[in-house]
Amino acid sequence: MQPTVAPLEKYQTFCFTCSPEVACFNACCRNLNQVLTPYDVLCLKQFLKMSSGDFLNRYTEESTGPGTGLPVVSLRFSNADNLACPFVTDAGCRVYAARPASCRTYPLARGVSRNRETGRLTEHWALIREPHCLGFEDGHRQTVDGWADDQQIAAHNHMNDNMLELISLKNRFRPGPLMPSEIKRIYTALYDLDAFRDDPFYSEGNVSTTADTLSLGRSGTGDLDLLRVAMDWVRKNLLTRSPGKT
Repeated sequence: MQPTVAPLEKYQTFCFTCSPEVACFNACCRNLNQVLTPYDVLCLKQFLKMSSGDFLNRYTEESTGPGTGLPVVSLRFSNADNLACPFVTDAGCRVYAARPASCRTYPLARGVSRNRETGRLTEHWALIREPHCLGFEDGHRQTVDGWADDQQIAAHNHMNDNMLELISLKNRFRPGPLMPSEIKRIYTALYDLDAFRDDPFYSEGNVSTTADTLSLGRSGTGDLDLLRVAMDWVRKNLLTRSPGKT
């Protein structure tokens, strides 16, 4: 059976609970195609106390999105037979505090639309019910906002909305395939922050990001500032200008 997806208004309630007491516990962590956002990678590599390069090499695979032409980072399965998340254990998720946005949001799904004139974002929510999931049977009744607050999704949504803006700019200004060198630069800037921090390419006359802004991201103020700088670099240097050598 296929999962059902039903639109859900923020004022509507739904019943759901996930815990080791639910018989299907951990089932949703298998048979996965888990795409990570740049902010997901940042949170996971910090939690695991790894460099971004080490995290990416050990736990992920890179591809190019067929619809966007942008680099896509996905978790590498720990078990090829059941496509299990590399972080799932019998006791649950070993990176729970840093789990990706899609894990936090489940069993909800969130989409956004942007008004091109005002720039205002409108959220769209839906409830996903998969045949294997038993969390709905005796779940707690809650609202969308209540679930989002409980799962601490707001920071993820904010940063992921910035990524959606980059995808929108790509579709508008650079439709079609990017050059391999451009894909590599975007991958480094958005996902491999430690390499972005150290690579002189991004600070030696090859960027339109101001020197003060780039310095802020590299001054030890933190990876989050650096990710914002990296997104600004991608926006200004690759997605809103004509193709050229990078």
